[in-house]
Amino acid sequence: MAPYKNMLLPRSYVIGALVVFILFIVGFCIQNIDWSQKVVEKSIELENCERKLLPYTANKRKMGLNVLTPWLAPIIWDGIYDMNILDNKHNSTRIGLFVFAVKKYIRFLLPFLESAERYFMVGHKVTYYVFTENVNNVVKPKVVDGRILQLHNVVADQRWQDVSMRRMDTLTIFTKEYMRNEIDYLVCADVDMVFNDHVGVEILGDLVATLHPAFFLSELKSFTYEHRRISAAYIPKGQGDFYYAGALYGGKVEEIYKLSKECQKGIMEDKKKGIEAVWQEESHLNRYLVYNKPTKVLSPEYLWANGLGIEEFIKRKRFLAVPKKNEEVRN
Repeated sequence: MAPYKNMLLPRSYVIGALVVFILFIVGFCIQNIDWSQKVVEKSIELENCERKLLPYTANKRKMGLNVLTPWLAPIIWDGIYDMNILDNKHNSTRIGLFVFAVKKYIRFLLPFLESAERYFMVGHKVTYYVFTENVNNVVKPKVVDGRILQLHNVVADQRWQDVSMRRMDTLTIFTKEYMRNEIDYLVCADVDMVFNDHVGVEILGDLVATLHPAFFLSELKSFTYEHRRISAAYIPKGQGDFYYAGALYGGKVEEIYKLSKECQKGIMEDKKKGIEAVWQEESHLNRYLVYNKPTKVLSPEYLWANGLGIEEFIKRKRFLAVPKKNEEVRN
């Protein structure tokens, strides 16, 4: 009987077979890519991107400064899109802006809405969905033609953590029963912010998340995910891509319904166990986005706070946190 070694294929045959197998897998994956997310179809002009690259350091990574995610979703920075093309594409698109303004946070509502009139989706059809327990005391801004201000009553929970998490419950109800007949896309935002520069249809997509400005240069191990297995917001260590902010996200109405329904389910599961995710609503949002990748990611230009430093990477501060003392508005 011939030795076993004579039964082995020549090395060149093995390598050739591996190459063919890899090409087959790549070809299969390419056929299954949703090419609606391609850079060209999203009007992402990578060749015109003039942003600085992050100098290499041992404790930081460049991933947050890219213009594409590993799954080929665009990361929106200044100068990588053609606004004329996008405005024409969304000429008849109906857009909603969802915001909570309860208890002492109502003081931020008028500046928020006035800034939205100046910078948010200018020239497009917008419906403001404002939720507050104090509808009669809302000071209404003057809105231009084509824009609608809706005021809705909502329960004002005692704890600010519960107020934060109630948004998911409200989102689930309204995206299922009302909004799908009124708008095409919904943007969800914190009220203690102001629009400070252009925020237009370049942010629209099926499912859109925003890089948290405090973590966009951080390593994965630094993200404040919920790592307790008992929580429904649990993300195993080593998993995840970015840390997303709960202060700005959006997408098509049906996608926000899926997101809010799943997050609300997780919040209620935690409540039954007598626990609360480390960052409440935001923790559940991050959990959802780890396993349901956003189709578009907004850079920290779209969510910023003065005093963070590292501003050499931020050309435009489009949505800016209002300075405040948390103890004054959360109590």
